[in-house]
Amino acid sequence: MRLPMVRFLLAFLLALAASAVLMPAGARAADEPDLIFKRSTVFKWLSPNDKLATYAIDDPEVEGVACHFTVPERGGFKGWIGVAEEVSDISLACRQIGPIRFKRKFAQGEDMFHQRRSLFFKKMQIVRGCDTRRNVIVYMVYSDRLIEGSPKNSTSTVPIMPWGGGDEIQKCADFVAN
Repeated sequence: MRLPMVRFLLAFLLALAASAVLMPAGARAADEPDLIFKRSTVFKWLSPNDKLATYAIDDPEVEGVACHFTVPERGGFKGWIGVAEEVSDISLACRQIGPIRFKRKFAQGEDMFHQRRSLFFKKMQIVRGCDTRRNVIVYMVYSDRLIEGSPKNSTSTVPIMPWGGGDEIQKCADFVAN
């Protein structure tokens, strides 16, 4: 009785991994950040190494801002097939990369990006806010779980500065939804 259950579980995990690999590239690319590079941190003999991966993502609602974040990615067999629960250590840096233009009003602490970090219960979120007094966009990254969250987080700020010549500087306070 035990052997058929193990075979079923193995077949399910292989099908899950295959579906992630065979998904059309266009369906994944729309919501995925750009991988900049990966660096191995823990060597594994027979399975993939643990790594740190650095990604870039443009803020979809604030033109002229890009964020880079580094996340640990588990290796081993669980990491290889996508069932390892990732740790909550995530670093974040956001910068102005062009003239800043707000596309719409946004709520303080609104999600800018989120990504699943385990098979079921854990996700990473980058949220956005505005320091209205200083005219600075504030980004925070953290991870949470359904049952128990993590206090680990990272914050980055983007002061809204002129870009090029003659650009009018927008005030983020004008785009914060009440």
